[in-house]
Amino acid sequence: AGARPWLQWRREVELLSDVAYFVLTTLSGYQTLGEEYVNIIQVDPSKKKVPSFFRRALFISLHTVVPYCLEKALLHLEHELQMEAEESRIPENAPALGFPSRTLIRSWIRKQVGKLTEQQKKTASQVVYVLKQCIPLLHRLHLAVFYIQGTFYHLSKRITGISYLHFGGLQGEDQSIRSSYKFLGIISLFHLLLTIGVQMYSFKQKQRARQEWRLHRNLAHQKSTSKEAAAGRHSRCTLCLEERRHSTATPCGHLFCWECITAWCNTRAECPLCREKFHPQKLIYLRHYQ
Repeated sequence: AGARPWLQWRREVELLSDVAYFVLTTLSGYQTLGEEYVNIIQVDPSKKKVPSFFRRALFISLHTVVPYCLEKALLHLEHELQMEAEESRIPENAPALGFPSRTLIRSWIRKQVGKLTEQQKKTASQVVYVLKQCIPLLHRLHLAVFYIQGTFYHLSKRITGISYLHFGGLQGEDQSIRSSYKFLGIISLFHLLLTIGVQMYSFKQKQRARQEWRLHRNLAHQKSTSKEAAAGRHSRCTLCLEERRHSTATPCGHLFCWECITAWCNTRAECPLCREKFHPQKLIYLRHYQ
């Protein structure tokens, strides 16, 4: 089919393959390849029987379908909010942008976004941003807790209460392996805290940059006014003490009116400011100079 269809439907193909795999193994009452390899079986919170069919179906849904739907919903919601913001800045007579066609879910999300006020849209954008940042951190936190406690590798298993029992082998080996993973969990927690600290510092830097930009934007008009006034002072001719007309440069770089400097050179062939000698032919008339 080519690379383009694969990139377009990659997440859907992965979702279908995961659902098919877990339906043929966990939902059907069989071990997965990994569970069979290490001799473990799934049990419910009582640890005396295998999980019920409903509990296994809920686990598969939370493990495969729910993350996919959450990711797509956040992606479409963020895209629709950005489109609303862009359309509000585009004039009505401007040509429409070529956005891709919307599915039924995206059409429903766009309809719901259209009902929101501007303040609610800003709040929704902030919530979407926070969720996109917090979900990966939540997975990392849960992984660190798993390394320390040794149970519930996935959030879906923790929610449904599905754990494992090991049969075969020595019990002491299992305890030694579990204790060795606690150190890895502590390192993971430290790394997670460091990541959160870096993100908080980056967020504060962005807030500070925005405040400085607002201050700069508010002072832009005052600065431009002061620059215009300074330019008006510097554009005066030192010979006639009026604003320069037909600005002309001497070889030493000073600026005067054309009439003033040529009249000056009729008596003295030198710069009125620095007294540098030059020939009148060296005067440069600056065209289109402001």
